[in-house]
Amino acid sequence: MKCQKCDKPATFHITELTDGKPQELHLCEDHAREYLTSSGDEQPSAGSMAAVLAQQMAQQMAIGQTAEELAELDQQSCPICGITFYEFRSHGRLGCPHDYVCFQKQLEPLIMSIHGETEHIGKTPRRCPTDSQQRTQLIRLRREMKEAVDEESYERASELRDRIRKIEQSGKQ
Repeated sequence: MKCQKCDKPATFHITELTDGKPQELHLCEDHAREYLTSSGDEQPSAGSMAAVLAQQMAQQMAIGQTAEELAELDQQSCPICGITFYEFRSHGRLGCPHDYVCFQKQLEPLIMSIHGETEHIGKTPRRCPTDSQQRTQLIRLRREMKEAVDEESYERASELRDRIRKIEQSGKQ
């Protein structure tokens, strides 16, 4: 979708209630910043939640990341499972336990705002596997095996398959 004021792609979609009727705006980053900062200068009425929200978004845009920084962040990926930050933002799920370390800088404020703490305090499930290093290694080996098959490097894939089986069998004993 294109910006309503220029030919750039619309990256901000704003719905504002005016006299009880929704009004949609589709704007590029530049026009959204212009729109939000001009809305932020006005004193919002008590019932105008959209104006308050627009002001908060304008402040976040001024302080927050630019589109380039966000695009660069979206390309960052976990070396163990290969999930990108964009995939996490899209699906809301991480790929492996190592992602908490890999994306720590971005996840910490999110976890803090949701849970109020960044550290788990309490019980752990009885069935919880004790060796997370082993699970992490299995995830990495499975990803490498898939890449080897995709590259048609079947000897490497069979070596990785044998290593995976060996680890899985040692874990069952």
